[in-house]
Amino acid sequence: MRDFQMPGRSACYATNGMVATSHPLAAKTAIDILQAGGNAVDAAIAGAVLLGICEPQMTGIGGDCFALVKPAGSEEVFTLNGSGHAPKAATAEALRQRQMTAVPLRGIEPVTLPGAMDAFCSLSADYGLMGLDRALAPAIRYADEGVPVAPRVAFDWADDAPALKGDARKFLLINGKVPVAGQIFRAPGQAEVLRRVAAKGRAGFYEGEVAEDIVVSLQALGGSHTLDDLAATRCSYGKPVSGSYKGHELLEHPPNGQGATAILMLNILKHFDLAAMEPFGTLRAHIEAEAAKLAYDARNRFIAEASPRLDYMLSEQVAAKLAALIDPKRAMAAAAPLTEAMHRDTIYITVVDRDRMAVSLIYSIYFGFGSGLASRKFGINFQNRGAGFTLKKGHPNEMGGGKRPMHTIIPAMLAKGGRVVMPFGVMGGAYQPTGHARFVSNLLDFGMDQQSAVDGPRCFSGPEGMLVERGYSDKVRAELAAMGHQVSVPLDPLGGAQNIRMDDSGILIGASDPRKDGCALGY
Repeated sequence: MRDFQMPGRSACYATNGMVATSHPLAAKTAIDILQAGGNAVDAAIAGAVLLGICEPQMTGIGGDCFALVKPAGSEEVFTLNGSGHAPKAATAEALRQRQMTAVPLRGIEPVTLPGAMDAFCSLSADYGLMGLDRALAPAIRYADEGVPVAPRVAFDWADDAPALKGDARKFLLINGKVPVAGQIFRAPGQAEVLRRVAAKGRAGFYEGEVAEDIVVSLQALGGSHTLDDLAATRCSYGKPVSGSYKGHELLEHPPNGQGATAILMLNILKHFDLAAMEPFGTLRAHIEAEAAKLAYDARNRFIAEASPRLDYMLSEQVAAKLAALIDPKRAMAAAAPLTEAMHRDTIYITVVDRDRMAVSLIYSIYFGFGSGLASRKFGINFQNRGAGFTLKKGHPNEMGGGKRPMHTIIPAMLAKGGRVVMPFGVMGGAYQPTGHARFVSNLLDFGMDQQSAVDGPRCFSGPEGMLVERGYSDKVRAELAAMGHQVSVPLDPLGGAQNIRMDDSGILIGASDPRKDGCALGY
């Protein structure tokens, strides 16, 4: 139990339904949908789409999503891949001929087709109860009337605004300026798009005037995107990949998501007695950093839309060999740096309803404000997910027409004894696999409650060296540096997490990361 005389927050307890996400308006909207007779799918869609208005630098209808869903009355979790593909005319060779060694981070080259809207339409039709029109109604209203900019959103907006170019500045700034906390942001163009989707389903987005706005705008910016490319954008259902840790199963979205990286990290960490270490001490931070270097190196080589060596990456034998490479007293060299870009911008929402349908959904435009570009008429912000491709010839993640790039966004669930006990997610781009592994370890190695498990300080050994949040002591930072880590304090907090425990008693317990503006709400 936390010290109630110290800053912090309690988890949320309820019986009928629960949501946890990064913005309070989206949490309240999802609860309203549940109380109006919708299920977890309806509520997750309503909350997620609204987050594109509340946190437009993080996500939007020009982006992609992934989901894990546990239907009511079943423990058979399925996945939904709502990621878009590169236009058919896209080739890595064309960029190599322009002397590029990586897909540019911003501009037209990294813009892939938006897949999230097709996923929302399919998920609503196949598993929702109340219809897409009712699920989208709150986002339409807020897009028209406006939402007050929240403090963390204002912080990120100022950081990401320099990426905005052309029409995007008209739609995503207020009178040419970055909004401040409390200022009202409106998106009437997006409200009109959502009205058309509410009335016509996917045809309201992938056909007609909205589709023309998307494609004509992209072509005017130099893109090779066509109406046929957009019409061919379709989501797909599948099954999660999984791994075991301390009597639990970690369920992750399969490639082209990077969820297998979290499983490999935990498989490596099994070989160390983490529970005997200080939870926020030097040794645990070091071992986790070394495991991340090894797991991310495997990810960089193997994860793609088609990952032929996925079984190898997930094998216990490989993890044992990698664990043996870790020196408990000295940092190894970092994994070879990616040419693919990594980011920290996304949203996550999880919902459990009274029938115990559970949804774990993550939705993103990749970097802050994506490509920095938007459509001319409706102001749809285009994602830059194509920056997740590599230009390395012959690599499974090599950029190519009609291919999906490697994705950093990964929703997850924990199961025990064949029963799903917790949908969860940890936002933060490249940090996400480390965030998943740390969250699971906080719960199962250190016995933390789920709120404490997300509140605790974080560290991450990535492309910028070892980022160690201010929640760690200076002594730990000094000891890590002495072990050979390139230590610094990150400018931004590492990620943001949400989770809901489906307790054996029948109670739902939700937790939300204080690094974001959001909360967990139940009824």
